[in-house]
Amino acid sequence: MREQVVQVAQTDDGGRDLFLCHAWADRQGAALELNNLLTGLEVSVWFSEMDVPLGTSLIRKIDKGLAGSRAGIVLVTPALFTSLNNEGIAAQELSALLATDRVIPIVHGTTFDELRRVSPLLAARSGLDTASYSSLEEVATKIADTVLLD
Repeated sequence: MREQVVQVAQTDDGGRDLFLCHAWADRQGAALELNNLLTGLEVSVWFSEMDVPLGTSLIRKIDKGLAGSRAGIVLVTPALFTSLNNEGIAAQELSALLATDRVIPIVHGTTFDELRRVSPLLAARSGLDTASYSSLEEVATKIADTVLLD
């Protein structure tokens, strides 16, 4: 992982296919898994765990990541609901993404009904529910097929 972070920090031009919005608590679990699956499918993803080198401004890097990404995916989990309710960084990312027409919710470990109670605007967007697929890999393939066709 260290080599990947160093490589991104040294060669990054900022442009990505997707910005991955997620709860901090999901960064080593579902968000990391989704990032790895998407990058394995040749989708370039802005992911804080890989794109924010130590000693740099997290907020500024996020701002640049949002500006340089063609679209955003929001990994909607119970942890994300907590982050949004606490007005965490994910809430700021979500606000920026909702201001565009480039956001796809990915509901994981919860439902669109629950999302609708927390963020009606995000729930109104066309997205994917991981419960409807056999694996997160299948969801990543669906996202990659959509993003790479654009």
